Amino acid sequence: MNVFNRLLTGVAIGAAVSMSSLAAYAETPANMLVIANRIDDIITIDPAESFEFAGSDVSRNIYNRLVYLDPLDLDAGYKPGLAESWTVSEDGKSITFTMKEGNTFESGNPVTAEDAAFSLQRAVILNKTPSFILTQFGFTPENVAETIKADGNTLTITTDKKYATSFILNCLTATIGAVVDKKTVMANEVDGDMGNTWLKTNSAGSGPYKLDSWKPNDSVTLSLNPNYSGEKPTMERVIVRHVTESASQRLLLERGDIDIARNLNPEDISGATAAGGIKVEDELKGQLMYLALNGKHPVLSKPEVRQAFKYLVDYAGMQDSFLKGQYTTHQNFLPATYLGASKENPFSLNIEKAKELLAEAGVEGLEIEAGVREAQERIEIAQTMQNTLAQVGIKLNITVGTAKQILGRYRSRELDMYVGIWGPDYPDPQTNAGTFAYNPDNSDEANATGLLAWRTAWDVSDEMNAKVEAAVTEGDRDKRIQMYQEIQQEFRETSPFIVMFQRIEQSAMRDNVMNFSTGQAVSSAAYWQVTK
Repeated sequence: MNVFNRLLTGVAIGAAVSMSSLAAYAETPANMLVIANRIDDIITIDPAESFEFAGSDVSRNIYNRLVYLDPLDLDAGYKPGLAESWTVSEDGKSITFTMKEGNTFESGNPVTAEDAAFSLQRAVILNKTPSFILTQFGFTPENVAETIKADGNTLTITTDKKYATSFILNCLTATIGAVVDKKTVMANEVDGDMGNTWLKTNSAGSGPYKLDSWKPNDSVTLSLNPNYSGEKPTMERVIVRHVTESASQRLLLERGDIDIARNLNPEDISGATAAGGIKVEDELKGQLMYLALNGKHPVLSKPEVRQAFKYLVDYAGMQDSFLKGQYTTHQNFLPATYLGASKENPFSLNIEKAKELLAEAGVEGLEIEAGVREAQERIEIAQTMQNTLAQVGIKLNITVGTAKQILGRYRSRELDMYVGIWGPDYPDPQTNAGTFAYNPDNSDEANATGLLAWRTAWDVSDEMNAKVEAAVTEGDRDKRIQMYQEIQQEFRETSPFIVMFQRIEQSAMRDNVMNFSTGQAVSSAAYWQVTK
């Protein structure tokens, strides 16, 4: 079997395979990037609907935005993208973007201000999970025709009140800010869906790549956008293979079947680097590993029980064993490096303290279910929790499923406890404050799945909701930092969330791979700048 066929069809791999029996190192084609990653969380490629990690990676490479984050200069923040410049009105409520000439969609259609207006309007009208990123500015299906308007080569967006310009522009770097080809999308509209069904499995972007195929739980294949207006990427094809097991990813990497492995555990990181020809690059991500307790549960909703769970996590033990080098203890909803991030980590494993809190709540003989995606480290976290909970008389039943299965139940507010990861959608503190600590309507009818507080049925107090709303409009940077730190202090004491760790992504790759970026704490993976 030649290398190319092996890339597409895969090889049978088991953890028991002896590394000493590997075939001689081969190479992937010089113009092809092959990555092993867990991509079972992808449910759609439509940027108006996509809200998962692996889906964001795909979108980042096939769609351009009005402003963008340069993977080789992430510290610089947003830069002009499809918009070459913008101006802000005197009242601070309107931003007018001037579009850059010469950008073209994969269809050959020119990128226009009308496409940009349509894309943002469409995201609001479809009202899918990530729509809150835009609707928080007062955009509604009823008013977007007036609040998001194209006029020749300019696009003007008008918000309901004055916000920091940086906050709005940061939001437009999110997946939902992707600009789609209006003509192509609407040519594939079915029953008024604005092309949503078609865009689930097709692309209509102006980015460096186009989507060739997405096979759920198997692979994503990208190839060059033939009409891309930028510099032609060296990697003419990108294949992302769904490989769940760390040992399997390591074997593929050592064989030369893949260029990058994104989910190696600490043991396999050590083994792979010792094999030679492989390097490891660390990036502090914005992703937080957390537990969420369902506010609908008659026992888990009690304040004392919520606090007890925060003393039933073996933070240090997990960080120093199976999470070593890949997660660092972090107990706040704002990741390190974000404006207003807190360094306070007041909780540690304390069985006696937990017993006291549970006794205060009158808890005895509790049995609950935790939903966990079939990812090795999350399963191990759940098993560790199972052991510590048993020490206080709580029986934890662990349900393992695909990301789609577990996320579906979490978003439907069905799980007693959820073990998961959350990553910011844009590089501003509101991205997490507005989902972890904000829930103005806790009713089932609200169906606010984009808000983690709603998913967990946490009836956030009017006072905390008001604090979050005030922080997002505060113009004084120092005051804003203080406001977010105060919100996080209250959050730690009252919320049903147990934030445990911040992720350090270790990407293991062949040592000829250069300039790969997972997006650090502010964005998603980018492929167009990679060389070998």
